Amino acid sequence: MQTLSSLIANYLETGQHEKQLSPDTIKAYRIDLKQFSYFTKDMWADKDMLDQYIKYLNQHFAPRSVKRKLASVRAFYHEMEILGELSENPFDKLHIRIHSPQQLPRIIPEQIVQSLLQSAYDAYTPGCREVLRDIMVLELLFSTGLRVSELCALSLDTFLLSESGLRLLVKGKGRKERILQITTPELLQITKTYCDMFSKEIQEQGAILFNRRGCPLSPQSVRRIINKYLSQIDASSHVTPHMFRHTFATSLLEAGMDIRYIQSLLGHSSISTTQIYTHVTTRQQTLLLAEKHPRGKMTFSL
Repeated sequence: MQTLSSLIANYLETGQHEKQLSPDTIKAYRIDLKQFSYFTKDMWADKDMLDQYIKYLNQHFAPRSVKRKLASVRAFYHEMEILGELSENPFDKLHIRIHSPQQLPRIIPEQIVQSLLQSAYDAYTPGCREVLRDIMVLELLFSTGLRVSELCALSLDTFLLSESGLRLLVKGKGRKERILQITTPELLQITKTYCDMFSKEIQEQGAILFNRRGCPLSPQSVRRIINKYLSQIDASSHVTPHMFRHTFATSLLEAGMDIRYIQSLLGHSSISTTQIYTHVTTRQQTLLLAEKHPRGKMTFSL
C-alpha cells in the first residue's frame, strides 16, 4: 500500500491536471493535507485519530479554517475510498458540527472609495503607464465585484472591448463562468486608453494587467496598489481587494437591485451565500422605512 504522502501527491496531481481545479483550490488542499499528514506521522487516521485531529484544529484555528481543513481531508478520504485505497471511511462514523459566528462582510465607506480613485486620477499624467494601470485595477474592483484572482486572470479571451461596451467572461470558483457587461462611458474611455497603451504586452502575453516589470499582475501587487493610495489619502482604514467585492454587492442591494441578479453578478452558486449582504443593509432599510412609509406624512396630536 502506498504511503499517505504519496497518495496525497497523486491526488493533487490529478486535481490539477485532470479535474482542472483552480490554483487556489490546489494550494489550499496542499496546505491542509500536508498538515494532516504531518499530524498523523504519514499514517492513515482511524476515527479516534480523526477525533484527536479535530480537537487539535479547534485549539489552534478559527472555526472557519477548521471547517475548510476538515473538508479538504474529507474530500481526499472520499476519493481514496472510490479508488479502493480505503476499505472503510472513518468519516462515515463521525458527526462533526462546528458552529462559527457569522461574520458580516466588511465594506469600504463610499468616501474612502471616492478618495482612493481621486488620488489615483490626480497622480495621472498623459503617458504614465503605471498610474493608468492602477486606475484600471481600482476601477475594475469597484465596478465589477471581481475576486482578486479573477481580476488577475483577465486575458485576451475573457476581456472583450467593443464600441458597445466592455464584456468580461469571468471564470470563478468551481470553474463556474459568468458574464459581466460594463457600459459606463467614462470607464470605457479609460479602458480604451489603457488597452491602447498596453497593446504590445497584451498581444504578446495574452494577459490584461501587468506589473512594472511587464509580468502579469499578481494578487500581492493588487494589494500593494490599494495600500499605496490609502497611504496617500492618510486613511487609517484597512482595505483589502475582497472588500471592494463586498462594497459592490452591498451598494447594488441598497440601490434596490434584486438579490438574484446580485447572485449572478458575483457568481455565487447558492443564494444563501449572497443573502449575507441583506444583514449589512439593515441601516439603509431603516432609513428607507422612515422616509417612504406613509405614516411619516401623517400628523396627529393627543
